[in-house]
Amino acid sequence: QVQLVESGGGLVQPGGSLRLSCQASGSIFRIGSMAWYRQAPGKERELVAVITSGGTTNYADSGKGRFTISRDNAKNTVYLQMNSLKLEDTAVYYCNADFNSYKGRIDNYWGQGTQVTVSS
Repeated sequence: QVQLVESGGGLVQPGGSLRLSCQASGSIFRIGSMAWYRQAPGKERELVAVITSGGTTNYADSGKGRFTISRDNAKNTVYLQMNSLKLEDTAVYYCNADFNSYKGRIDNYWGQGTQVTVSS
């Protein structure tokens, strides 16, 4: 069994910064792509950023130039550095990752989410 645990959310003023972390634990053979999603009240969950096992990144337009996704494979951790935060960035942020088993199966897991609130 695998777990993803997010941390780093909180209340921040517009223009401020936050760094989210998500650490995977459990029976891990190999982690594939890792990503951050977010879900604002009354809206569907949306992709924020994704990083492959090789370090290739991709961002939603909403976060380009402001957000940076990175990962530390030795720590099984993915990060999301968020700068110049806006009111519309308020959401629950979820970590997501693909886990490869030694038999070649790929399982996808979600974290429990961490609240980010941007407010003056």
